[in-house]
Amino acid sequence: MAITRSNSGLDVVFDAGRTFFHQKLDHFRKAQAKRRVYRATCHELSVLSDRDLRDLGIPRGNIQRVAMEAAYGL
Repeated sequence: MAITRSNSGLDVVFDAGRTFFHQKLDHFRKAQAKRRVYRATCHELSVLSDRDLRDLGIPRGNIQRVAMEAAYGL
C-alpha cells in the first residue's frame, strides 16, 4: 500500500506567489508604459522651436509639467 500526500497546501502557496508576481509584473509594465509616454512627450516638445511652443501656448520651462500631465494625468 502506497502512502500519498496531498500537496494542496503547497499548491495554494505557489498559486499565491504566482498571483503576487504577475500583479507586480503588470504594475511594472504599466509604469514602464507611462514613463515611455513621458519621455516621448518631453523629447517631442523639446525639439520644437520657441515659436512653435509659443503657438501651442507652452513655455519651454513647462515642458516637463506638460509631459507629466500627458503620461500620469497629474
